[in-house]
Amino acid sequence: MTASDTIAAISTPPGEGAIALVRVSGANAIGVAGKIFRGKEKPSRFASHVQHFGEIFDGAHRLIDQVVLSVHRAPSSYTGEDLVEISCHGGTLVSAKVLEACLRAGARAARPGEFTERAFLNGKMDLTQAEAVIDLIRAKTDLALRSATEQLEGRLGEKIRKICDELVALLAHIQASIDFPEEGIAPDEGERLRARHDFIREEIDSLLATADQGRILREGVRVVIYGATNAGKSSLLNRLLGYDRVIVSDTHGTTRDTIEETVNLDGVPIRLLDTAGLRPLANGIEREGMARTEKSLQLADLRLHIADRNAPKPPYFEEWIVDANEIVILNKSDLRENDDWKNFDALRISCLTGEGLLELQKQILARITEQNLRPESPVAINTRHRDCLRRALESCDQARAGMDQGLSSEYIAVDLNEALRAVGEVIGGVDVEQILDSVFSQFCIGK
Repeated sequence: MTASDTIAAISTPPGEGAIALVRVSGANAIGVAGKIFRGKEKPSRFASHVQHFGEIFDGAHRLIDQVVLSVHRAPSSYTGEDLVEISCHGGTLVSAKVLEACLRAGARAARPGEFTERAFLNGKMDLTQAEAVIDLIRAKTDLALRSATEQLEGRLGEKIRKICDELVALLAHIQASIDFPEEGIAPDEGERLRARHDFIREEIDSLLATADQGRILREGVRVVIYGATNAGKSSLLNRLLGYDRVIVSDTHGTTRDTIEETVNLDGVPIRLLDTAGLRPLANGIEREGMARTEKSLQLADLRLHIADRNAPKPPYFEEWIVDANEIVILNKSDLRENDDWKNFDALRISCLTGEGLLELQKQILARITEQNLRPESPVAINTRHRDCLRRALESCDQARAGMDQGLSSEYIAVDLNEALRAVGEVIGGVDVEQILDSVFSQFCIGK
């Protein structure tokens, strides 16, 4: 497999639909189309970006389907190469047959994300924009969609390039004074040098501060529902989702694994995790479920501790301490409250009638806001960006320490070069080979 190969893939989801799209990209894409397409004109004579009606035939000249085909000539295409798009009927078999005809005509099957990878390699987008494509596809809330759209338009890339430009300008001045001492170029010194350096550091630090927002936008806030068996955990999950996702039963221990679903709560993606109930007398499967519950609690951004107000208070509630990461809920407010819960400060709800659920949603959003987990800025970095920028920040700090110690310009330049290299990795300016696989392996085939 090489970047010069002509590639093909089905770019629409599997299953039945009105239309399926088959893409072919590469130097021989139009030639591949010419071998299998029959219409009034040959694809080689098509004007770019104009659709033409015709028929697709296989190698044995058997008709496969009536299609609409368009040619997108380089460099004015998604990939920057000659690109052919074939819109056929959306059946599973017919789209597979069209793809097979493309492969027999000289294309090879594309790897996941290879079309977008070629767009990056051909300068159609930087690496942050390429990553925004998958964020756009996976967006679950309006804010996540807005963030992905702005990143796709290059807003994050612009911020990164600005930092790179500042580093390059600072480095160029320092390097010139080192390489050409006879020219009498004096590097910035003292407070002026520190001010330029500190500005760059602040820009990197401000982007790093969006890492949690990026995690929330892309992954959601982890909200774990836990408590004793038969307290109403699964019923609460169903209520918050708005449909019956989990089987609810009076039998203890019916939930034995962690069940996860995502809900959009006022623009914030909430990852709800329903966990196995906690009780002392548990069999082997239940014990494994409870172990997974404990692991989920350790990773939770917010915990919903639910108890049955109709039953006696469990002993451990006597030592319960107010925790900003936890909301205590007393379920079954449609039934009589046990005297043990008298004057106990908790939110009372009924999963049966819906009483108190609106207040619960408000409290969840309030706790998220208190912990700064509510994403406000549409520009937010992902885990890979954070790793690059952290390394850049460390190199900047080393450079600043060298300035304070009065080290020579050569030492300062080494640290600033490392910072520039790390920042450049965000947009794919350096070390491209090492990061492409990890980025584009997340994509679906055909994108």
